[in-house]
Amino acid sequence: MTEDARFHATLAALTLLAAGLFMASVLTGPAGLAFGESLRALAGGENEAARLVMQEIRLPRAILGALIGATLGLTGAALQGLLRNPLAEPGLLGVSAGASLGAVLAIYTGLSAVFALALPLAALAAAAVATGVVIGLAAGGSALTLILAGVAVSSLCGALVSLALNLSPNPFAALEAVFWMLGSLADRSWDHVRLAAPFMLLGWTLLWGTGRSLDRLTLGEEAAASMGVAVGRLRLRVALATALSVGAATAVAGAIGFVGLVAPHLLRRVVGARPSRLVPAAALAGTSILLAADVTARLIAPTRDLKLGVLTALVGAPFFLRLVLQARDRP
Repeated sequence: MTEDARFHATLAALTLLAAGLFMASVLTGPAGLAFGESLRALAGGENEAARLVMQEIRLPRAILGALIGATLGLTGAALQGLLRNPLAEPGLLGVSAGASLGAVLAIYTGLSAVFALALPLAALAAAAVATGVVIGLAAGGSALTLILAGVAVSSLCGALVSLALNLSPNPFAALEAVFWMLGSLADRSWDHVRLAAPFMLLGWTLLWGTGRSLDRLTLGEEAAASMGVAVGRLRLRVALATALSVGAATAVAGAIGFVGLVAPHLLRRVVGARPSRLVPAAALAGTSILLAADVTARLIAPTRDLKLGVLTALVGAPFFLRLVLQARDRP
């Protein structure tokens, strides 16, 4: 099988896997609906309660899971290509930390109790501010400058989150903020889909067409520049795409780590390390990973909200340690 044929076969297999997991996510839940009844309710059956569960609870949750998983996977692959670092992941630019700070402030000030969408809107605005600061600090610098700026902003946002939790006069608000930061798709509605989807799709659009430039960048910045790649513009484009899409994902689901790190590595040996091929494959892999994690969380604890961030960290942290050990042993 040629390399192109293997790539397209992998994409087809990943698409089928993602579609199957999407249906599993829609059909899984504590409501105890039979398979046939679930499908009839999804198509608009006469059972009002079942239709409400399927169309207003499970379907938007599954759609968000697919969108967020794809976002984390493709931005992780794009950042690994941009920074030429296999350990890069979407949270590296401070987007997730900024969104977490905005959400915590919305809870701390009581805005989230007054207006239902105040929390994701505040998280989205804070993610935009954090990314703007990172881009401003790294303007004209190298990839290392971008990484250092992201680490600095993430650390500052983390410190401010800790300060807000420490000074919170209401322990229930602090507990709500902690639970939100663990990441979850529970109780998400069509409002969250309508809020986050446009920003995620805009981020995907910005990444569209960067594959060839990222391929050339793997040869080094000077070599890429000699082949006509505007490295600074490419770096800005990928950073903005990550900010828009990951900021929106974090705003509606909290911080879900390791998906953007794991998804590209699972596909690298199959489709190769070229970003132009790895980015679309990682998007489908990210969708599959997040949907599988969400289904697993509901099967393990159907009556309790097992946080997605906890589950992905339990799987992703050992995988990350394995990558670190491999990098250490590589000559």
